[in-house]
Amino acid sequence: MSDYSETDKKQDVHILHSMGYAQELERRMSSFSNFAISFSIICILSGGINSLAQATSGAGGAAIGIGWPIGCLISGVFALAMAQISSAYPTAGGLYHWGSILGNRFTGWLTAWLNLLGLITVLGAINAGTWGFFAGSIGGWVGMNVDTTTSAGFANQIIFVAVITGLQALINHFGIKLTAKLTDMSGYLIFGAALALTIICLIGVKEWDISRIWTFTNYSGTPEGDASVWPKTDNIWYIFALGLLLPIYTITGYDASAHTSEETIKASVSVPRGMVSSVWWSSFFGYIMLVAFLLAIPNMDDASKQGWNVFFWTIDSITNPVVAKLLYIAIFVSQFLCGLATVTSASRMIYAFSRDGGLPFSKALASVSKSYRTPSVAIWTAGVLSVLFVWGASLVTIAGSSAYTIVVSCTVIFLFLSFAVPIVLGIKAIGTAKWPVMGPWNMGIGLYRVVACLVILAMAIIFIIGVQPPNQWALYITIGFLVLTAIVWFAFEKRRFLGPPIGDMIAKRQAAIAATERAIGES
Repeated sequence: MSDYSETDKKQDVHILHSMGYAQELERRMSSFSNFAISFSIICILSGGINSLAQATSGAGGAAIGIGWPIGCLISGVFALAMAQISSAYPTAGGLYHWGSILGNRFTGWLTAWLNLLGLITVLGAINAGTWGFFAGSIGGWVGMNVDTTTSAGFANQIIFVAVITGLQALINHFGIKLTAKLTDMSGYLIFGAALALTIICLIGVKEWDISRIWTFTNYSGTPEGDASVWPKTDNIWYIFALGLLLPIYTITGYDASAHTSEETIKASVSVPRGMVSSVWWSSFFGYIMLVAFLLAIPNMDDASKQGWNVFFWTIDSITNPVVAKLLYIAIFVSQFLCGLATVTSASRMIYAFSRDGGLPFSKALASVSKSYRTPSVAIWTAGVLSVLFVWGASLVTIAGSSAYTIVVSCTVIFLFLSFAVPIVLGIKAIGTAKWPVMGPWNMGIGLYRVVACLVILAMAIIFIIGVQPPNQWALYITIGFLVLTAIVWFAFEKRRFLGPPIGDMIAKRQAAIAATERAIGES
């Protein structure tokens, strides 16, 4: 933080004050730390590995070679539009504030609930995925029962998720400085482990069949029986579309850069850069890593029969056990740190929404630890809710469907809907009194509107893919939540919830951003 001058500090505080908030959280995150927290949540070593079967037991090699870039592009347009808004409005509320400022208190409230639900479910999905990785690798070494069809294995799963979530919450509780150091380390670890995995895979290639990258093969219905990843179908394009959930689910979580705005130095510039660069580098390195893995698979037909075990089956087939174990440990630690960063993001969303009275027990949830200057109650609330979600999801068995793919579909729908609301509102608001100044990170009004229109198309694609069989339960869950949301709003919150303290924020923001632009131009 040696380049963080007193002038920069005053500018950050001035911008925050202009939006009606005091500087309660500790501003210790560098530009790299802001990038690293989003990069850690995206974590190509988490979703990119735990969801591999959606490709290898789906449309085959093309699901990775062609599907990954398409899915990353779909997700990436959201990041571009959100980066533009974040430069103008860098607060811990992020999406919630954008939805309120660019729309009204209802759109802000709706955005907050969608984003909060998405963050809680994605935290549960990440840590449940970490359990799955642990069960397939490390669990067997220590003699742990990882068979969740048995009572002991089921109990071990819940205890494991509760313990690692508790550790993630504890680290967050002790301050943003410690969390930032670990997420910084996570960024380097993900780079290093992804590079190591890529090298191991390329060394282990038995036959260089480059055509796998663009070859479509219908592997639906494998493995046979109840273990199948996707149900049997003759429509290869349908299976290919479902496989896009692999990159779309993996390349998300970059809203963490916005949620930690109030803890980031030079936030108006650092936050949008962190958001866009985390998506770019995750997409790029993820593609190289997954193509290398694809080429290393000994036999595509046999790989499809492995289902969710395809990653371990391939690595164990191409390298010696010692190398495999070291790689598994590095990936496991990366996945743990992915969950750590997600706790940070979810807790800041809870904190920001609560300080405006948007949640039950808001006063407690918006409290800040005097010792560590962290939203401690919000941190532990996020952790507890995610563990309860995993426990509840583990109790439910939906015939003919994979619980994992349904959770992924729901998470993707809720998160991207929360992204889309303020972005679409911005099409009309940009250049008006609601959004008069673009911010230091500026793509231009015209280009923003083009990107925002692409977001509408991308959201339609995500929703259609996410609710297709066998994930039709995601549609029912989404509709049920929206109905419940409408009831809560009209019965209670419409009269009670006031929203963020917008007041004369717009005029103050215009002056604050203009001052920031001058300061940046002079530096």
